[in-house]
Amino acid sequence: MAFEFETKPKFVTFDMNGTLIKFAINDAIREVLGDRLPAELADDYLRACKAYRIDECTGEYKPFHQIVADSMERASRRLGLEFRAADARAVYEIVPSFGPYPGVTEALNRLAEAVPLVIITNSDTAHAVRLADNLKAPFETIISAEQMGMYKPRLGAFEYMFDKLGVTPDEIVHVSASPMYDHRPAAIMGIKNKVYVDRGFEHDEHWLGYERITDIADLPVLFGLSRPAAS
Repeated sequence: MAFEFETKPKFVTFDMNGTLIKFAINDAIREVLGDRLPAELADDYLRACKAYRIDECTGEYKPFHQIVADSMERASRRLGLEFRAADARAVYEIVPSFGPYPGVTEALNRLAEAVPLVIITNSDTAHAVRLADNLKAPFETIISAEQMGMYKPRLGAFEYMFDKLGVTPDEIVHVSASPMYDHRPAAIMGIKNKVYVDRGFEHDEHWLGYERITDIADLPVLFGLSRPAAS
């Protein structure tokens, strides 16, 4: 199992939150709201927050703290809960404490021996830098939604990345755990070499033409490298 490259890719580009970082925003919301989030409404509320975050990301750009606040406010209104702006800010402030999934740091450092690594994330710049630090791996570039002025899955996010890196779609490999945010637009933009890290929170959309892995340690193997020693 390995890619057969006509020419070696110039970069491997990564989605970060949910792919490399365990993006535990539901846990943060539960922690902040505490008893004010009734148990019988919690699952519906968290699903609504996620749906509204996606909806907010497809509109005009606004800072990520505002995405969090607006999605929580809309979910609260829909389910008849009290919304407090301070709660949304507290959830946002927890995000930089999120750490990597098991094996991510080892896999990234192994892969970095062969090809430069890049992050393209829906985080704002400050959070992107702090979360990338949590990964403890070398990144050539970190591209944030704040820099792009938009969020994935907007096609312009990938256009920005191509321009920033000075590459064509066939000169990168894109890695993400989200067909919805990443692999659908990546396919539309002509990125042929894609890796779906199946974390179990989205459905496999194999027709998008990616390599599917369930263990991040298999990522270096796709590039003809050995699995990380720690795996």
